Amino acid sequence: MRMSVKEVPEEYLSGYAEILAEVGRTGRRLTRDEVEGRRALGEQAAESGHGLRALVIRHLAATRVAWPRTTSPESVLAAVEQAIDAFAGGYERAQRLAVRKEEAARREFIDDLLYGRSDPGRLAQRAERFGLRLAHAHAVAVAAGPEPYDDTHPVTRSVEAALLSRFGDRRILLTTKDGRLICVVPADQEEVVRYFAKQAHAATDGGRAAIGRPHPGAGGVVRSYEEALNALDLADRIGLDDPVLHAADLLVFPVLARDREAMADLVDSALGPLQQARGGAQPLLDTLHAYFDAGCVAAQAARTLRLSVRALTYRLERIHRLTGSDPTDPQHRYMLQTAAIGARLLDWPAKEL
Repeated sequence: MRMSVKEVPEEYLSGYAEILAEVGRTGRRLTRDEVEGRRALGEQAAESGHGLRALVIRHLAATRVAWPRTTSPESVLAAVEQAIDAFAGGYERAQRLAVRKEEAARREFIDDLLYGRSDPGRLAQRAERFGLRLAHAHAVAVAAGPEPYDDTHPVTRSVEAALLSRFGDRRILLTTKDGRLICVVPADQEEVVRYFAKQAHAATDGGRAAIGRPHPGAGGVVRSYEEALNALDLADRIGLDDPVLHAADLLVFPVLARDREAMADLVDSALGPLQQARGGAQPLLDTLHAYFDAGCVAAQAARTLRLSVRALTYRLERIHRLTGSDPTDPQHRYMLQTAAIGARLLDWPAKEL
């Protein structure tokens, strides 16, 4: 709690009256040692939590009381200005140092939290300081845009202001890491991460956000964070254009990619014959992607590819003739769709299997 003007300790005015008296007699300016002394007192006052306004008022009151009999009032006023300026400079220097220490502590905590590099018990204690209770489950959302962002970037401030305006002082941790926006929230506040993703998408001029699944404990934050990062990476690799990705909806992809040799064999066996088509496999593979992404609705897939329904149907028939599997037949569809997903993951046919 800030002290009133009357409660400001006299120690922060130590030697001040004597300086004014000496200046009143001689008209001199403050010596270097006197300036440094006032600056040191300012630092001490800041470290003790006193308000600068009360300290300045206290100096002015002391000036009135200690005003010397002098033939050079301008020299005394100059000394008052010099003394208060040095005192305030020391105060502000201490404040800046405290802010830098706080920022460094916060950054260290963020790094330890997202990489799981600290003792869980100690990490949980530090987390309380930043509004997190790691005994509970948390979800992490990550947003990436066309440029890197840090904690002072206007985009970060914009998203932070939107979250505070909407949700107030909840247990939300908003930060940045490796140029991305990071939002950590309790698992029961799903609306917060959804709103964060929406605001980040808008603020980053069309950037993409991914939301990891909720997990308990400090290790759960790391796991959710990694899931969100993997979702962003996966979206880039396979060309997903959704502005908001949910890791829970993409679990099939890492499962399929776990056995690369088996996946490559499936792609080669099921889709390899498409390379015999005029123009190569890519146009027909794009047709499969559009068809499956549209829920096997030919009209919607045709619009996506800017084809007529008749032209799309011809391509599907061509795929059937080349591969022996009919995309419109439910018995064949699963294999072709799994192989198409594998082709995306393996970047086939651009890369050899």
